[in-house]
Amino acid sequence: MKKWLQAAVVQAVKTVAQTAVATIGTAAVLDNVNWKMVFSASILAGILSMLTSVRDIQTERRE
Repeated sequence: MKKWLQAAVVQAVKTVAQTAVATIGTAAVLDNVNWKMVFSASILAGILSMLTSVRDIQTERRE
């Protein structure tokens, strides 16, 4: 379980970083970086990543 949690957290952090970079890059092209939007989109992406990891581990247990 510890190994799974560590892998899920690493994946979530990567997802948050990727989302932040993509959001900042897109907003910079439009000359308007909305930091509240960057933060909220990145956090939501991290939460969704963790939920996906939980779903995946539950699927593995059934098999």
